Amino acid sequence: MVRLALIFAVVITEYVYGRPPLPPLPMKDSCYLVSPEVQIFRVEGEAVILSFSLFERELKVRNLAPPTARYLITKDNGTEHVAYEGDGRVQQRNKQLWFLPAQASDSGDYICTYRNGTHCVTGSITLYVYKPTSLDMEKLSYNIPLVVGETLNFKCPSLDNFNKTDRLIEWHKESSSTDSVAPFGQDSGKLMIPAVRRSHAGVYICQLTVLINHQQYKVSRILRLHVQGTDPAITTTVPDLSMTSDPELDNSSSDSTAHTPIIPPPVIVLPLNGTIFESPHGSGLDLFCKVLTECKMADSTVVRWLVNGQSVESSYLNGWALQGGRRVSKVSGGCQIELRLVVVEMTEENVKTELKCITQNQGGRQEVVAQFQLEGKIGNMT
Repeated sequence: MVRLALIFAVVITEYVYGRPPLPPLPMKDSCYLVSPEVQIFRVEGEAVILSFSLFERELKVRNLAPPTARYLITKDNGTEHVAYEGDGRVQQRNKQLWFLPAQASDSGDYICTYRNGTHCVTGSITLYVYKPTSLDMEKLSYNIPLVVGETLNFKCPSLDNFNKTDRLIEWHKESSSTDSVAPFGQDSGKLMIPAVRRSHAGVYICQLTVLINHQQYKVSRILRLHVQGTDPAITTTVPDLSMTSDPELDNSSSDSTAHTPIIPPPVIVLPLNGTIFESPHGSGLDLFCKVLTECKMADSTVVRWLVNGQSVESSYLNGWALQGGRRVSKVSGGCQIELRLVVVEMTEENVKTELKCITQNQGGRQEVVAQFQLEGKIGNMT
């Protein structure tokens, strides 16, 4: 086994297609470990597909996955791993695990293992399945912070693995099928609002029907739209009484306002504005946006990654970048919110990408801008 470990170490430190050497992977129980995938939150009764994008990318970059490789996806029950074979409700299809449909009891950690005579590599993903009567809306939602007047162009996310039927993707607001958002416009599954107003804030659900083995299943995703700012003033014929108002009343109003509690805006601790994220060509990136805010405001504070001004799900990185794993922890001075962004593979195209982390709550809004860079790109004279 020691010899196999040495062979593996040589493989992962060699130059692959002229790229710099990759860092070694950690090891556990005789298998090398890939970073966990972004957590998945879904609803009971719907079709769910688990994919291991980071795992697949690591095997490809390290040149470890020949066509005859054997993959096994199991559920970690603590003391044993349960495998899924055959055509049951939960089944492995190639390198994915399908739930037809998912149940709340399916929640847990799933392990994907690649093994041959020389190598053993494992990856993991955590799935949470909520009953419709006990939905955790904050975790299920794709949170989008916007300012009044901005344009919303959001694609119903995480649907690439499904074969859609001829029915269009339907968008509804506030979980009510009678409150369709069609007047705002839909195109190719996207929710479009040309100029966002305060009244547009709220929860939106996109729903569709997918066809698997000639049987129809429901799939839905939830978007929570946060809108900051004031709607444009409506011009009226009411006369302006400001010049004739009572000064004493004005002073009283001013004093009243002065005693109104002020909510400090959230502060992005990391990344710093202008940060450049560097990684070798073909490798992945694991990024974190960390925001400091008052603990009482943590639940209502939105943190979001944007790619070239668009949501990750609506950008060209859809399928190649995943965000999630929101965590809140108490730190000195308040609470820290952490949101993860995983980029599966760095390419030349990524170098031109503008990356933003945006945070917003009732106290205000802040954003930082960062960029990608290929390792060794600057100053490499070879």
